Amino acid sequence: MKRIVYLLIFVLAVSGFSCGKSKEKVITVEKDLKIIPFGRFSRAFNDMNDRHLEAARRLGIVPASSREEALSGNTHLCEITDCEYYKVDSLTHSIPYLVPKAKELLETIGKNFIDSLESRGGGSYQILVTSVLRVDQDVKRLRKKNGNASANSAHRYGTTFDIAYSRFVATDDRYLIPKEQLKHILAEVLLSLKKRDACYVKYEIKQGCFHITAR
Repeated sequence: MKRIVYLLIFVLAVSGFSCGKSKEKVITVEKDLKIIPFGRFSRAFNDMNDRHLEAARRLGIVPASSREEALSGNTHLCEITDCEYYKVDSLTHSIPYLVPKAKELLETIGKNFIDSLESRGGGSYQILVTSVLRVDQDVKRLRKKNGNASANSAHRYGTTFDIAYSRFVATDDRYLIPKEQLKHILAEVLLSLKKRDACYVKYEIKQGCFHITAR
């Protein structure tokens, strides 16, 4: 009988210890963040292709016909991968490489976006990069899929990347922030950099992204 009692005490003690170790459930908080209105996105970000190309030709690489050619001994390109400031989407018509100045710009955008969220009591989100360096083969394949895609794209120079404005990456479950507010905060970051002549930006409606070229 004593053995049974001791066994029950042991089981209860172990159960209590296990319960004490269980993780508390995280409760997601819906947040409304303060944003700064500045008008229509299409008017604020209307840098046309000729401006992007001028900067791309000045800062970028010589366009390559294939991915192998672009990466073969090209010391002017830096690979971009998921990091603390941004995530890279599954790329189908580009490869994740940029010239150093464009990579630095991308990191600045990602960092400033996170800082802006946290300063307003938000956080837990990163920007998503959806297109980067395109070689001639990528451009041809893309134009077969999308006839409106430019044959003479600034993406060919490694100076240009696209950031989604309708998709963001949640890094934890702390806060749920409306996508329109996340989009607006990203736009504030880009507008600030644009005013400092750090980049050209085009608001792409059909593609759901900001098209950005380093200056």
